[in-house]
Amino acid sequence: MRVLVVEDKRSMADLLRRALEAEGYAVSVAYDGDEALSLALSRSYHVILLDLMLPRKDGFEVIQRLREARRTTAIIILSARDAMADIIRGLDLGADDYLTKPFVLDVLLARVRAAARRAPATELKDLQFGGLTLKQQTFELQRGDRVVSLTRTEYALLDTLMRRAGTVVPKSVLIEEGWGSNSEVNGATLYVFIRSLRSKITQPGESDLLHTARGIGYSLREEAC
Repeated sequence: MRVLVVEDKRSMADLLRRALEAEGYAVSVAYDGDEALSLALSRSYHVILLDLMLPRKDGFEVIQRLREARRTTAIIILSARDAMADIIRGLDLGADDYLTKPFVLDVLLARVRAAARRAPATELKDLQFGGLTLKQQTFELQRGDRVVSLTRTEYALLDTLMRRAGTVVPKSVLIEEGWGSNSEVNGATLYVFIRSLRSKITQPGESDLLHTARGIGYSLREEAC
């Protein structure tokens, strides 16, 4: 199950991310309305947890734009705004649930489970690059006849690299995508995961696709760096 957390307060976003990952969910995080729309329109999620008071685009506009684009992903609003008018507006725009802050974490997790059962994620095409296929629904990587399973972190790293194929992705970006903005993960830990991912991408006799830009980051390229 994949969940998108949309929350501009990074401490709250990190708390939600850790709680959801402990329950076995794959979690992406957006910190403003524009980023939320970009992720929700380009990836497949079962549930979106959405704050209303966001930079760039507020939560109401995010809901409206997603429903206009015929995205049926379940949306749970998480907001300190508890006025009846806000609750009604959010539900009328297409939100599936509304939970006011502060909330009990176990209650939120129960509502996420319920929302995921009611509204399966929109099917999106798998990502492809250089003979690689990243299967969004099964967390698997295919190259030729080989199909290998990825861990949640490996999946997040490869998803980021494939969406930016041909460019060098800085280590800081990969660490944030893989572990969250407030994690204490360093370049050495990232290297271990990249090494594991590289071994799954390239077997003996196959061309290298995952390259290192020393001191900067990593890139997917069909030609050697």
